[in-house]
Amino acid sequence: MANDTQPKWYILHTYSGYEAIVKQDLLRLIENNNLQDSIFDVKIPTEQTIEEKANGKKKVVERKLLPCYVFIKMIYSNQLWYLVTNTRGVTGFCGPQGRPIPMKEEEIRKMRLEEFVVDADFKPGDRVSIDNGPLEGFVGTIREVNDETQHAKVSIVMFGRQQDVEVEYVQMQKISPDAVEVPREDEE
Repeated sequence: MANDTQPKWYILHTYSGYEAIVKQDLLRLIENNNLQDSIFDVKIPTEQTIEEKANGKKKVVERKLLPCYVFIKMIYSNQLWYLVTNTRGVTGFCGPQGRPIPMKEEEIRKMRLEEFVVDADFKPGDRVSIDNGPLEGFVGTIREVNDETQHAKVSIVMFGRQQDVEVEYVQMQKISPDAVEVPREDEE
C-alpha cells in the first residue's frame, strides 16, 4: 500500500473489553511521539439506550455500537502500522493479512465518525425516506426543518398511528411525490 497524504478512517480489532484502553494508549502514543500530523482521531462509536432495572427504574446506559472495534483516522504508513498494531490490546487492522483498507464515505457517515453538513433543500411538505438509523425504511412527510441543527421533524406511520419523529438530514433523502410507498412489516 503506497503512502497517502490524505487521512482516512481505518478499523482496528481489539481484545474484548479493551476498547477504552486501546483508545487511551493510542492517544498517549500520539502525544509521546508527536504524531498529531499523522493520526488525527480515535473513536469508539457508542449509543445511548434506556435500560430497565429489576426494581422498575429506568437508566440511560451508553453502549458500544461495535464491541471489539476502534476507529482511527490517520495517514497510513508502514511505521504507523507497526506502532498501532503493537499497542496493548490491539489484535490488528481489519483487512486482508492485517493490512488496513480505508473505510468508504458511506460507512463513515453510517457510523457517524464525522459530522457531515448536508446542503439539503428540505422543506415542510417534502416526502422523504429514512435511510439510516433506528427508523431506517420508514417513509414520511417533513413537518418542520432546522438547518442550524441539521434536523427535521418528520411525520411517519408507526404501529398504525401517525407519529412525529426527529431525524437528522444525513439519515434521510427526498423522494419524488409520485413514488409508491411500501409498508414496513411492523405496519401490517
